[in-house]
Amino acid sequence: MVKLLSFIALALGAVSLVSSAILPRQSVGTTPEQIVTGGYATYYYQFGGYGACGNINPDSALIVALESQRYTSSLCGRQVQITNLNNGAQVTATIADNCPGCGGNTNSLDLSVGSWVAIGRSEADGSQVPISWYLI
Repeated sequence: MVKLLSFIALALGAVSLVSSAILPRQSVGTTPEQIVTGGYATYYYQFGGYGACGNINPDSALIVALESQRYTSSLCGRQVQITNLNNGAQVTATIADNCPGCGGNTNSLDLSVGSWVAIGRSEADGSQVPISWYLI
């Protein structure tokens, strides 16, 4: 019996180590004191498709996609406070998708057109802007 319990404890420890090695996630700032910086906002179109969180949203919705290394489905529906560092404009957007195209910068976000416009940008302004952000 002792050998069986030792084996189970060893197996559980190995599973825990392997799980954390396979799915490392970046931590996310959760208060204004833990602001994430060094990233860029880009924008994307919904094209009537489902986001990674399983919802269809219009382009005007105030939503955001987290960079894939930060994204987990447990963050779906959480809100993010985003600040455009060029002009100080802010938007509160809801996490609705992941962003595999964020260039590997874990501090970058992909905004819906509605969120992009809310931080003082237009589609004609270019494709990226420096930002800071945190989870609300």
